[in-house]
Amino acid sequence: MSLVLICDDPDAPGGTWVHWVVWDIDPKTTQIPKGSLPTGAIVGINSWDKAEWGGPAPPSGTHHYAFKLYALKESVSLKPGANAKALEAAIKGNILAEAKLVGLFSAAR
Repeated sequence: MSLVLICDDPDAPGGTWVHWVVWDIDPKTTQIPKGSLPTGAIVGINSWDKAEWGGPAPPSGTHHYAFKLYALKESVSLKPGANAKALEAAIKGNILAEAKLVGLFSAAR
């Protein structure tokens, strides 16, 4: 069993913008401290083509940031650096449960 976390912004001007892609998170993980990655977890490529968390930075207005968490029956067989689309395809048929938390963030004025 493992967890997957994808954070994206569906309000981005060019379409959904992926901020973070992480898989093989230990289900016993209860928090992820700022600037860290859970032990053993694998990070994928975000929309900046970087393997890291890319915080909220909307160009204007208020954007919705969706944190999607999936509990999987088995860990994912993907190499580091896969993107959200590849991860979503890899977890189909392997999802036990899912949750979604949406936060709002506004551009500085």
